[in-house]
Amino acid sequence: MADSDKEMSVVEHLAELRRVLVVSFIAIIVCAIGFFFAREFVLAVIKDPVTSLGHDLQFLGVTEPIMTFLRLSLFMGFVAALPIVLWQVWGFILPALKRDEKKYFTLFVVLSYLAFIVGICFAFFVVYRFGVAFLLRFAGDELIPMLTLGNYVSFTITFMLPFGLVFQLPLAAYLLSKLGIVSQRAMKKARKFALLVIVIISAMLTPADILTCLLLATPMYSLFELSIWIVGRVEKRKEKLREQAAREEEEDEA
Repeated sequence: MADSDKEMSVVEHLAELRRVLVVSFIAIIVCAIGFFFAREFVLAVIKDPVTSLGHDLQFLGVTEPIMTFLRLSLFMGFVAALPIVLWQVWGFILPALKRDEKKYFTLFVVLSYLAFIVGICFAFFVVYRFGVAFLLRFAGDELIPMLTLGNYVSFTITFMLPFGLVFQLPLAAYLLSKLGIVSQRAMKKARKFALLVIVIISAMLTPADILTCLLLATPMYSLFELSIWIVGRVEKRKEKLREQAAREEEEDEA
């Protein structure tokens, strides 16, 4: 009877997981369709770093515009539907969490999305615009850039997405330190390894030039250092609470 209940529980979990995946997929597709109809506005914003300098985008293949619009719509649909996706994931793992973990994870879900949006906006409106402007002006007036629509949009998405993910690092570090999973000492020991991984990832996600690699790697490593500081503050706060609890216990015994 116990085996039957266990088997039924597994089946129910799989059914719930399927529901989470289906709802998340539908949410992304619906949002993507909405952005597809607003593709001209979205594209105007995306290519503003180029058009503001007096250049424009070209396309080489007949299918390049529609494939690019589909790719861009899916990316924007994912960003817009992320709160629904996170809510579905949260509802799926909620029963497995303890009371304290539920409190921290609820806060994490809300702040995680905000950090993702801030990361993407910072990447595009600060780092990306500066990088594109510098690289185009570096070519001089004699050279005319031939920027294709597909390559430009793909590069823009590839550049922004890591920032959205990396901006989760301080938040994740705070949550994991509150749960006692990571420590400042361990993160300090991992500095060299983290720097190496960040440089490798930046080199893979950017063109073969040192400037754009640094534009991506520098904020990423700065967020890692910020995470170390956050974990240290959490540990100091925990230590003060332990000392206060110890003093109160000694006073009660006295």
